Order: sequence, then structure tokens, then C-alpha cells
Amino acid sequence: MASLNRVQLIGRLGKDPETRTVSKGKIIATFSLAVDRRWRGEDGVVQHETDWFQVESWGSKAEFCQKYAHKGQLVFVEGRLRTDRYESQGETKYFTKVVARDIQLLEFRSEDHESEEVEETQDSEN
Repeated sequence: MASLNRVQLIGRLGKDPETRTVSKGKIIATFSLAVDRRWRGEDGVVQHETDWFQVESWGSKAEFCQKYAHKGQLVFVEGRLRTDRYESQGETKYFTKVVARDIQLLEFRSEDHESEEVEETQDSEN
């Protein structure tokens, strides 16, 4: 039987991505993602709830996040869920995160867009 482990999220970064280099020089970026849900309750009052996800990206996606992704920015993340476990004070604890396969920025900060335009202009002159 086939299996599927896939998640798609649209939300805002809770903080700037943190990057580090792990074994064999691979780069990993981690960040939190806030996904809001709004609905109208039976009494007509708008309800609001936020789910938080921990996301990690590897390699070129991590470099992309480090360079372009910033706190508060709206992004699309597609990937898979991964549950890690660890021992703490004799107790086994579980932690589920999203391992990103694709990350798309849905908003750009103005200084990011301006720096891209400068690079494109310089490249076209050569």
C-alpha cells in the first residue's frame, strides 16, 4: 500500500531564520511559522486561533531562507512532517516539525526587492 506524508502551509515567520552548518558542511535553517485561522462562531462573533509550526530547510533552500526570509513575512511552505524524540529527566518527549521541500515568499520586503533590481541591472550591463 502506498503512503503519503505531505503538508502545505501558508503563514508568517515568527522570527528570522537561524542557520547553522552541520556535519559535512550542510547548511540547515530553522524558523517558526504562525498559521492563523478565523471563523465566525454560532453567536456571530469572529473567532481567531494561531497554530505554530517549527520548520527546517536544508542546503540551497536554507541559504535562500537565510538571504530572503524575514520575521513577519508571509510564506508558503510545502514539505513533510517528521517527529523526533529525546529524553528529558528520564521521560521520552516527542517533537514534530516540518521538513521543507519548497518555500515560496508571498511578500517581499522593499529593501530585498530593491537589491534584486540592482543586481539585475549590473548583470545586464556586462
